[in-house]
Amino acid sequence: MIFGLDFPPISHLLVWPSFGPAGFNKIALIAVLAMLLTVVLFALAGRGEPTEAPKGAKNVAEASIDFIQDGIVMQTMGKEGLGWTPFLLCMFFFILFTNVAGIIPTFQMPGNARMAIPAFLALLVWFIYNIAGVKHQGVGGYLKSSLFPPGVPAALYILVVPIEFISTFLVRPFSLAVRLFANMLAGHILLVTFAVLANALFTAKTMQFFLVPVGIFPVLMLIFLTGFEVLVIILQAYIFTILTAVYIGSSVHPEH
Repeated sequence: MIFGLDFPPISHLLVWPSFGPAGFNKIALIAVLAMLLTVVLFALAGRGEPTEAPKGAKNVAEASIDFIQDGIVMQTMGKEGLGWTPFLLCMFFFILFTNVAGIIPTFQMPGNARMAIPAFLALLVWFIYNIAGVKHQGVGGYLKSSLFPPGVPAALYILVVPIEFISTFLVRPFSLAVRLFANMLAGHILLVTFAVLANALFTAKTMQFFLVPVGIFPVLMLIFLTGFEVLVIILQAYIFTILTAVYIGSSVHPEH
């Protein structure tokens, strides 16, 4: 308690008690709901006759498919990568829905602000781009293209090979997970900080006359940060998805 203001400990922002079997908590609930929302969105979009004018969920789905194909697949993988559109589309919406929970009342916690979901997604991407690389190039060809980049003098391979190994097989999944986790956690902490500060100022038992007008400033800041967080939510889903496409594309079609 500082100057009569009661602030909760930081652990309240990061630790969620279980309310179901096997440690099921709010983060797990958000992940399940995000998966169901993604399935329901495209199930609704698939209803009706193909000749009907798109509207509602169908309109959203078609616009999203065009966005993923034109803005991600064609830019990173070319026409050969169009088969990856369903996977990348589901990835984008799952991350988007888990992120958006952070600004929804009652939930007020982005699922990706806990490391478990970003780590799982990053490992999934790691397995997929490695398997895709081996499938299209063979084990030897994939390792050669990954560890021995073209145009590098043979004398430098003693330095380049360890760097490429660490970059391709270790740093990529780690950076994918940490980037998503850190950005969503930072936004969550900022929102909660200003929300708690505004609430503490308006409900303080001491210096009421002085603190209530001051409480307007954290409220305004909270509104601004919420709007900014919406942009971060969309941007982080886009960045994770486009990096996934880049990694798959580089594994399937290496540089020559």
